Amino acid sequence: MTEEESTEEEPDVRFSFANERTFLAWNRTALALIATGIAATQLLPNFRVAGGRRLLGLPLVVLGAWVAGASLWHWRSNERAMRRGEPLPRSPMPVILALGVVAVAVIAAILAAYGRS
Repeated sequence: MTEEESTEEEPDVRFSFANERTFLAWNRTALALIATGIAATQLLPNFRVAGGRRLLGLPLVVLGAWVAGASLWHWRSNERAMRRGEPLPRSPMPVILALGVVAVAVIAAILAAYGRS
């Protein structure tokens, strides 16, 4: 057992459960982004812009994958901090998610302005 492990304590189960619920909520968001991105690439009508459906859908899939990966990292960081009695780390996830959604909305607006073929 290392010295680092010996200083860790079991956190209050309510905080662990809250951390897990947050992790699961981020993963639901990730799944929704990925599903929406796939639907955009497959189900939307063609745009006048070549590859317009992909321009709209692929950023959503990538953003969803990032959210899923980042949620795991953040869940682990929170668990580690709680066990060590440290402050919880700040998460960049809300900012990056918001910026990603705004970027996709701008792409959608541009594609809509050019109209469909």
